[in-house]
Amino acid sequence: MRFTTAAIALIAFIVIFSIFVANVANLVGIDSKISRRLDAAYSRGQQRLQQQQQQLDGEGGEPFRLDDSPRHLMWFLQISDIHISLYLDPTRIPHLIDFCNRTVDIIRPSVVLASGDLTDAKTSNFLGSQQHEQEWRWYREVLRETNVLNKTTWLDIRGNHDNFNVPALQAKQDLFTNYSVQGKNHPRSYLHQVETKDGDRYSFIAVDACLDPGPKRPFNFVGMLSMNETQHIINLAEQSRAMNTNYTVWFGHYPTSCILTPGLGTSGIRNLIGKYQEGYAYLCGHFHKLGGAVPQMYTMQNEGFLELELGDWMKNRMYRLAAFDHGQFSFVDLQHNQWPVVLVTNPKNALFNIPGKEDPHAQLDSSHIRLLAFSPAKITECQVKVDREEWVDCRRASNELFVVPWEPRKFSYGVHKLSVFIRDEDGRYRVVEHEFTLDGSRKKFSLLARFVLMYDTNKIFQGFFSVALIACLLPLCVFRIWHTLVRNGAVARPRIRTYCCRGWIRKMWILSTVDRLIFPIVGYCLYLTCGPWSFGEVIDGHLGIVFVWGIFVNGSFLPGTLTYFYGFFQLMFCQLPLIVIYANNVVKRFYRPPSSAEKKLNFLAATWQNLPFVLIMVVELLLALIFWNAYGTLAFIITPLRTWSIVLNLFLWYQSKNLPDKCLCSAAAVWCPPPEPKPSALGQ
Repeated sequence: MRFTTAAIALIAFIVIFSIFVANVANLVGIDSKISRRLDAAYSRGQQRLQQQQQQLDGEGGEPFRLDDSPRHLMWFLQISDIHISLYLDPTRIPHLIDFCNRTVDIIRPSVVLASGDLTDAKTSNFLGSQQHEQEWRWYREVLRETNVLNKTTWLDIRGNHDNFNVPALQAKQDLFTNYSVQGKNHPRSYLHQVETKDGDRYSFIAVDACLDPGPKRPFNFVGMLSMNETQHIINLAEQSRAMNTNYTVWFGHYPTSCILTPGLGTSGIRNLIGKYQEGYAYLCGHFHKLGGAVPQMYTMQNEGFLELELGDWMKNRMYRLAAFDHGQFSFVDLQHNQWPVVLVTNPKNALFNIPGKEDPHAQLDSSHIRLLAFSPAKITECQVKVDREEWVDCRRASNELFVVPWEPRKFSYGVHKLSVFIRDEDGRYRVVEHEFTLDGSRKKFSLLARFVLMYDTNKIFQGFFSVALIACLLPLCVFRIWHTLVRNGAVARPRIRTYCCRGWIRKMWILSTVDRLIFPIVGYCLYLTCGPWSFGEVIDGHLGIVFVWGIFVNGSFLPGTLTYFYGFFQLMFCQLPLIVIYANNVVKRFYRPPSSAEKKLNFLAATWQNLPFVLIMVVELLLALIFWNAYGTLAFIITPLRTWSIVLNLFLWYQSKNLPDKCLCSAAAVWCPPPEPKPSALGQ
């Protein structure tokens, strides 16, 4: 029983220790200084709201009313994941030129948010990563030649691709600083405020969570805010509040689920954003709609703000039109060059109501339906209808704003549908529909979108890795312990009636008794949780050491994130199938008569017979070559995760096919009594 306790304790300790180290590295604890600052900011925000309400109630002020006036209305655009590439899809640049020339000219936004991955930064074989100055030149030339910087304010920020293989800020590889619009003045997070002629103030806070230093692919996927950067972002939020901002939009490349945040607790950056009540939404990119699996990746965070991931420009040519209308935030995601463009600002889509920030009575007390419409040609027809009522013509209140009177009290309860029809003089038309509610009820976002945006990506990866580790180790350890108990007479030999279960149990049981196989297998799996995976040039010219729980490079420590997913892949799709293969080989050897040798096969026949093992080895070799391409020769040679794994598994495969009789004696003591088939003369 000592062996039982020790084995279970060791496995539990390794798993818990690995996750504990990662969590410590991610600094999930709350820094007391930051916590006090945020609590004070929240209290001041509440006092500010009370003062504003008192001014409206007691000093003769009048709340905004959604009528037919074009006042108190501001709109802007967002574009993300442009991925200007030296090697892929040359149409990205001309389409971006058309966006800057045509779309911006027609919509005339107050600002354009370019939320990261401005360039692609991949090598010609698409496996490695490298900053290409030509990609950045093209980006700068597009903005200059289209004169877009004189038409609007262009707010760009880095993404992980813009940070591939960048050893430090201001280094020569940091091309964002020299070629972007904001990089020279704002190499990281920054604040920009827009004040309209109506006196409304809108702040845009850019959150740069890129790793510092920025490693090459593949371990540069999740972002992190250092303690200093977190303090800087809080300073920006305080500066915005001191400038009497009415509404704040936060934006960055990474979703909040992908940002490690020192000192901010388990809620991370969401905790910071939620402390500032004037913050309505966090806009981001990065996930590319999960390859189309989540076309509408939106959610309402528990901290009270919307998080809205925008699909990429790279393949889908997506952009976002968003607006504030009398304190109501609305948006629509659009595909490039599809006209007319329509955004209904009142009544807004029920999915995107923001309780606690927007006036709950604003839509119910409104006098007009309001919408923004844009098209290359003059809009000649604009109609709306609510539910099954008749279509009603809208009146143009300004170049972009169309309005029509309505009676919202008729729709004060339940869910209703608003339909809009727009046609321009060139015959282009668009029909849009959305549901709205005026009783304060809300609709739910999709489950997958909420899971992706609200849960911690790093914890998901850690969970996957832990499951794979347990799947590899637990059966072997359980059967080894069970075998020991049977040999000692503590329990009886199992009698399994189900054929498929009996075969699987017998194979894993016998494998667990072979010391020269189980110890290397268990040792390798445990090594992946604590030992170094690789040594190599994680950044060109800078050697790094990769562990599952983090990377040491250029004098810095980057907490493990995608490393856990790589470990999961290695264990679940390489090591676990190999364990099954070894178990099958051992059982065949166990029941092979001693006098018979395994039949010699030619190369093709042997390859076909061992095809699963060959395929896994080919996959492992390809992954090792990708490591070589990414991190250099040293990383290929000194890589327990990849290259050494191939050598180890070739050895284990050979051993499992050619075990000597003495290695099977322990298993024979349990599995050879009648009516089991007699193995080779193991006891002789």
